Amino acid sequence: MYELGGIRERKAGYGLRQQFRSSQEIYETFRERFLRADREEFVVLLLDAKNKPLGFHVVSVRSLTSSVDHLREVFKVAILSNAAAIILLHNHPSGDPMPSAEDLHIPNRLCQIGEVLGIRVHDHIVIGD
Repeated sequence: MYELGGIRERKAGYGLRQQFRSSQEIYETFRERFLRADREEFVVLLLDAKNKPLGFHVVSVRSLTSSVDHLREVFKVAILSNAAAIILLHNHPSGDPMPSAEDLHIPNRLCQIGEVLGIRVHDHIVIGD
């Protein structure tokens, strides 16, 4: 792991592939990390113009009662990394992967913001048991 402008980039040591071909591959790469977590973590996977991973960044770690994080933090890291696209990931410590109403609203808002900024939001993956 190394730091680049405050952005945690993890490459070879964390099993990031040359290119992800499906949401299932992303799930398999991040599943174990998320299932060990006792709090909800929101992660942005940063992609270049050819959808190859640049790295990922933990945007927030939340308790069960915390509110929605600032959406600008997702794009701050994407802009600083020169990402062309992102994939959103977060876990449900309860193990239930069913998205909440908030889980459905946030990605829609992020897609709108990404469209304005020219950064595509490809997917939002909720990881549970």
